[in-house]
Amino acid sequence: MASPQNDPHPDATDAPDATDAPPATDEPGGPGGPGAPADEVHAAGGVIVRDGLVAVVHRPYREDWSLPKGKLDPGETFEQAAVRETLEETGLRVELGPELPEVRYRDHHDRPKLVRYWLLRLTGGAFVANDEVDELRWLAPDDAKALLTYPADRRLVDQAIAIAAD
Repeated sequence: MASPQNDPHPDATDAPDATDAPPATDEPGGPGGPGAPADEVHAAGGVIVRDGLVAVVHRPYREDWSLPKGKLDPGETFEQAAVRETLEETGLRVELGPELPEVRYRDHHDRPKLVRYWLLRLTGGAFVANDEVDELRWLAPDDAKALLTYPADRRLVDQAIAIAAD
């Protein structure tokens, strides 16, 4: 069994437990960074919390419920990608809160992948269905965890709610 930080998540297709991870894409990630493998794929996202509720998104092309996230564009920082991907997938504008634990795994091309997450605070916008996300639900944390497809996402919700409660 993978440790929480090495959980195959959210884009691995070759995960030991297919319920743990959706299919990967062939999009390139960001730069490897110091000490990182040259082919490491980078992505970023977060847990949006509003009035004690968590935003959970449905991705029809993966048939899953997850947290907003996506790969870095060339030259983009993890922080910039987390904000951009959230806006692109949900139509919601957010600001970064504290960073949550990273998730590492190998994607379906057997490349190492690093995904960094933040607690995200809603600052504006409204959900707009799009090609990547066709539904967004604001749910109580336990309901969000029950709906989320991947165990790593459920752990991130727990961690974000603990931080948001402080």
